[in-house]
Amino acid sequence: MNRQVNLKETMPPSFEPLTASGPLSALPLLRLEQAGPVLHIRLNRPAKRNSISDDLLAQLHTVFVNMPGTIKAAVISGEGDHFCAGLDLSEVSERNVTEGMQHSRAWHACFDAIQFGPVPVIAVLHGAVVGGGLELASSAHLRVAEDSTFYGLPEGTRGIFVGGGGSVRNSRLIGVSRMTDMMLTGRVFDADEGQTLGLSNYRVADGAGLAKALELATKIAGNAPLSNYAITQALPRIANLAASDGFFVESLISSIAQGDEAAKERVRAFLEKRANKVSKP
Repeated sequence: MNRQVNLKETMPPSFEPLTASGPLSALPLLRLEQAGPVLHIRLNRPAKRNSISDDLLAQLHTVFVNMPGTIKAAVISGEGDHFCAGLDLSEVSERNVTEGMQHSRAWHACFDAIQFGPVPVIAVLHGAVVGGGLELASSAHLRVAEDSTFYGLPEGTRGIFVGGGGSVRNSRLIGVSRMTDMMLTGRVFDADEGQTLGLSNYRVADGAGLAKALELATKIAGNAPLSNYAITQALPRIANLAASDGFFVESLISSIAQGDEAAKERVRAFLEKRANKVSKP
């Protein structure tokens, strides 16, 4: 399936090119689109399978540290046949140790800005989700995988090591043993295997990922902003704490969230039968 088609043919009717100024106005390696409170960030290096160059990394970082205040959720996808084939190896072959360390830390800063940024983020996966592409996907809060998706961590066969946070984020998603297997042997998982292992949250047919992500992002954007922020900021940090410390931080976050006026109104709506109950899907 060739995904390099006209932009207007690939995006839902509600997505429109973002009218941006300032830092977001000149990002040639990205395409920015908006659907109400949802920002769509499309990696735009299809000829390179959206591999992450230094410039692409810097532009992606720019978006998340300059997120418009009107945006309440974001979607990341890739132009062409692949989500992201990882690190652009043409830029790393001659780096020394110091430069390599600084380069890795730049990836950490960018992906931290995604995971711990102001809004929940959904990644739409198709084709290659490999190396740094899998690290990018893992920095999102939710992942929607299409049939064509495949996952790989070929760093071991390239003589290198993950440098974009994969040793932390990926190993927590699938476990150290599976990640070791992928890196040592070059093992590749398909979309169904990735769903079973926890690399994706949702599985859809080819071409349906963006619509599903927009549906999810629109729903998420309707939540109370403080609740969304607490979920994306507190949960991963609590997971790093000892149980007793985690319980204490949970109590603090819970009390802050329920004290918010938007939360009080939602509870009142439920008690007054103005909100839907949780039901079996």
